[in-house]
Amino acid sequence: MANEEFSRPTAGRILTIGLHPKSLDYSRFPDLDEQKLLARIETGHAAMRAAGFDAVSCLVGTDPETAEREVRARLDEGPVAVAMIGGAIRLMPEHTELFERIVEALRGSGAVLCFNTSPETTVDALRRAARLLDA
Repeated sequence: MANEEFSRPTAGRILTIGLHPKSLDYSRFPDLDEQKLLARIETGHAAMRAAGFDAVSCLVGTDPETAEREVRARLDEGPVAVAMIGGAIRLMPEHTELFERIVEALRGSGAVLCFNTSPETTVDALRRAARLLDA
């Protein structure tokens, strides 16, 4: 169970960056499809809102250049305290350049980076980032 130190939301806007479910190759995940993943993402977003996080979603495709532009556009909307980059972007070798371009887009934004491993672990990742902001 999370202690009080980890349960406080961050002060400021959070940008959650994930691979859009329509861009995922589901052949690697036989028990998953686009509808199931969309439902898991929405459940994760509901958990963020319930925990008090001011989160904005940025679901990107697999084209690194387009994804970088989309992230920069979100950053142009206002300051971001925390940027969370999802596991489908970071953990799949074929998305290495995509991950690099997203990190490059975030460089200089002042945002603390954090990482989830699934939609269900996003709130935990944000709580870890909140601790870094408070340090």
